[in-house]
Amino acid sequence: MRDLEMWGGLECTLNRVKDRFVNQAEKNGHLNRLSDLQLFAELGLKKLRYPCLWEMVAPESLDHMDWSWLDERLGEMKRLGINPIAGFLHHGSGPRYTSLIDPELPQKMAIYARAFAQRYPWVEEYTPFNEINTTARFSCLYGHWYPHHKSDESYLKALIYQCQATALAMKEIRKINPQARLVQTDDMGKAQSTEQLEYQRDFENERRWLAYDLLCGKVTEDHPLYNYFKSSGIDKKDLEWLEKNPCPPDIIGLNHYHLSNRFLDHRLELYPAWSHGTNGRDQYADVGAVDTGQAEPPTPEHILMEAWYRYQLPIAVTEVHTRGNRESQMRWLYQMWQSALRARDKGVEVRAITVWSLLGTYDWHNLCTKCEMFYESGVFDLRTVDGKPKATALAALVRDLATRGCSDSPLLEDEGIWKTQRRVLFGSATGAFSKIFHHRSRPILITGATGTLGQAFARICGARNINYRLLKRSEMDIAAIDNVRNVISEINPWAIINTAGYVRVDDAENERERCFRENVMGPVNLARVCLEKGIRLVTFSSDLVFNGELPDSYTENHLKSPLNVYGQSKAECEEQVLQLNPDALIIRTSSFFGPWDDYNFVTQTLKNLARKQQVHALHDVRVSPTYVPDLADVTLDLLIDGETGILHLTNQGAVTWAEFAKIAAMSASSKQQLDHSLIIERRLADLNLKARRPMNSVLRSEKWALLPSLEDALTRYFSQLESVQ
Repeated sequence: MRDLEMWGGLECTLNRVKDRFVNQAEKNGHLNRLSDLQLFAELGLKKLRYPCLWEMVAPESLDHMDWSWLDERLGEMKRLGINPIAGFLHHGSGPRYTSLIDPELPQKMAIYARAFAQRYPWVEEYTPFNEINTTARFSCLYGHWYPHHKSDESYLKALIYQCQATALAMKEIRKINPQARLVQTDDMGKAQSTEQLEYQRDFENERRWLAYDLLCGKVTEDHPLYNYFKSSGIDKKDLEWLEKNPCPPDIIGLNHYHLSNRFLDHRLELYPAWSHGTNGRDQYADVGAVDTGQAEPPTPEHILMEAWYRYQLPIAVTEVHTRGNRESQMRWLYQMWQSALRARDKGVEVRAITVWSLLGTYDWHNLCTKCEMFYESGVFDLRTVDGKPKATALAALVRDLATRGCSDSPLLEDEGIWKTQRRVLFGSATGAFSKIFHHRSRPILITGATGTLGQAFARICGARNINYRLLKRSEMDIAAIDNVRNVISEINPWAIINTAGYVRVDDAENERERCFRENVMGPVNLARVCLEKGIRLVTFSSDLVFNGELPDSYTENHLKSPLNVYGQSKAECEEQVLQLNPDALIIRTSSFFGPWDDYNFVTQTLKNLARKQQVHALHDVRVSPTYVPDLADVTLDLLIDGETGILHLTNQGAVTWAEFAKIAAMSASSKQQLDHSLIIERRLADLNLKARRPMNSVLRSEKWALLPSLEDALTRYFSQLESVQ
């Protein structure tokens, strides 16, 4: 059996919602970035699932085809040695002059396929329709996409027409290239259920194979769902045509996601209303099996083996992607890779794993039905200020698996959260998630156990199932180099997050030596030991390294000119740490608020207003507040990705403290009645503080736009506050 290969693909859905076509390649910028292909080639990918979409080439008529975009892209792929798997419709319904329930769809697709093959005869692998069954369900059974039908008849027609179109397309392609191969993809999740719904579960588990069964000519009178076709008004001749003109895939392409496996539960009270539905006989909730503790979902290895025993055809996992933090994406890909290897050991001919969403995805949280530009990063992250794709730690993992078949990342030694109780959203965790997993990996060492930021990182690491050690000063004095070396040698971390330091800005004016000891000597000691031992380091700086004279926001490259001792200590820390260890990451941030401590500005403001007490807030000092959970989550991703240098990280938005107080109070008004007149505006000069402060310390990054807006953060602050309480 040939070696397991790594393939790739970029999310390229071009679906239609009513009269609006939505193109992922336009959203992610790939339409105008030929340079992406060089980045993909550097990953070591053997093949690339690529959008050669009918809607883009011939949007108005099959008599007028514009191949210019594909000429350039496919030519570049040929030059780079990337073998394309050409996709003609990706969750689409075709151009305006056809649809999934157009009886002429098969003939029209055959014309496009023949024209494509004539122009690119060297292309050997094809996926005319991505996820035939899934597309038919979403478009014609659930009504999410065009033609927005909700009937069994429309669903089955869409299914049959796509299969007929696939057979005719491959027939035309093979007239030109007899060696052309069909790589047919579909989501192959499995349903589980309560005992009352076993009949629905069994039906859905049989229905999921229909596209492959139709292509293989297996839907005859003996098929378990033959009567389903008949009772839904499907013409027997359509099934007979597919029986007489089979087009079995050369490779069964299985797409598998966290939510592919479903759980059906008649106990509606355990689940939110959006999950409720009916089949006309029973009402039930339909949720991702991984999100409920009612059953242990089938493993990817189990799904692979099911497909192999059913068809005895070569298999590739043609989409592997998950929404989540970086280590979750890495663990999911690695789990799929290991599952494929185990299946191969049992005789299953698994050819490849396909890392999906090379450039991330947009708006899949609403199934691409609304254009909200909700972004999930992938192998590359597009949230750079200049819009150029930036490689993530997932890219390094892809290269390792493609070239070596293994990885040394310590994050892969522990389980993904989908295997733990942390993932359970609905129902109650029973035996499915009762197993306790012990960390096997080297930890992240977090300093500053008593501080807001240290506590936040510990909480976030726990939620993400990342092994960590949180240390107090009594356990490691970062300003004592021998103590640092001894503790780090004992714990053996792969990374250090330093949140310790001197934070009393006014007291620092009289305690300069102590401030510099903790804010400069400590981080420098950590930088030195991290350099010696090959450990990643992230430490934090402040907006107070600037003097506030700039009328606009400060970026990473603006000149530092601190007004006080605390700011001077942070500026000196930056210089010395990066001079000693250029691979360190220094995060400049400011004005924390969050749901997990009682002492931040927002929480104190709301508590005082609730007590009918005045809140004094500055109206002449502008800041960029930072939501601590966002800061911790994104910092961890950046640390895992190996980001270096200085980076500004705050939520997007600039306000005065008085404006911030009013926005927070207004946001809270839906929960409680607060008297906004109790917010008293003050001037900085009125406070007579020992340490001078900048009048403007708004931060903006020239590199990344990673944190959401301040308004978005406040919404989640209140939501999180409720869950904490």
